[in-house]
Amino acid sequence: MHIPPSELIINPDGSIYHLNLRAEDIAQTIITVGDPKRVEMISERFDEIEVKKASREFVTHTGRIGNKRLSVLSTGIGTDNIDIVLNELDALVNIDFETRLEKEHHTPLKLIRLGTSGALQADIPLDTVVISSHALGIDGLLNFYHYENSLEEKTIKDDFIAYLEQLLHLHFSPYLFSASNLLLSLLNKDNFFKGITLTCPGFYAPQGRKLRIGGSFNANVLNQLAQFSSSGHRLTNFEMETAGIYGLAQILGHEAISCSAILANRIKNTFSKNPQKTVIHLIDNILEKIIAITD
Repeated sequence: MHIPPSELIINPDGSIYHLNLRAEDIAQTIITVGDPKRVEMISERFDEIEVKKASREFVTHTGRIGNKRLSVLSTGIGTDNIDIVLNELDALVNIDFETRLEKEHHTPLKLIRLGTSGALQADIPLDTVVISSHALGIDGLLNFYHYENSLEEKTIKDDFIAYLEQLLHLHFSPYLFSASNLLLSLLNKDNFFKGITLTCPGFYAPQGRKLRIGGSFNANVLNQLAQFSSSGHRLTNFEMETAGIYGLAQILGHEAISCSAILANRIKNTFSKNPQKTVIHLIDNILEKIIAITD
């Protein structure tokens, strides 16, 4: 099917609309980060940098470590940005920009999110790493897409909905997707924590924080959420992107995994004394494993 100009917007230089990237600008293994400043923290570890591009909050560096070609891209905050990033990355590798037709052969990307997060379990210490085996979205993004869940995904989602309805009246329709089994097996080799990440549509009330005003996710609800488990998986942490990445990656046929540095513990009300050191440890630890992944 021919994709019209209103749907696939191509800049005059042949790059895609928001990311300002061309297909040759990206590698098949892409690290995503929220903060544009974190892109350089990662790319300064490259042996060489081939591409540096920036558009709005989307900063992309592509280069090599040894023979491994990598891209690192900042998404900004929230699943609304993830909607742009995942669709445009997919378009770069799976749509012919000349004919505006889907390519006959699908190119899968490996997407690794390196982010920061708050723990939802008292036994997850500050400055550790959580790998998201699953992600529960309460932001609503994937409710605009058609998809089919696996039996396990549907079970966890339904269990969460039933559990949450006991705590408060639902104003949203949660969705759930799993991490890439391939990337999970390759990256989950250390003493990392693993569990379900709750992806929220905001940083304050949607994650149970209260400054001058609060919301339905109060301290009591947070403690109750920490007790939830399904199919042997428990909620481990809060953040704002992972469920969108997992959902769109699965629908579009890409591999995705999310690794989070734990800077806060929401049950203990504590925060890391050296968050920069924790983020650097996450980058170095996961980057070493990414280099070994074959394309």
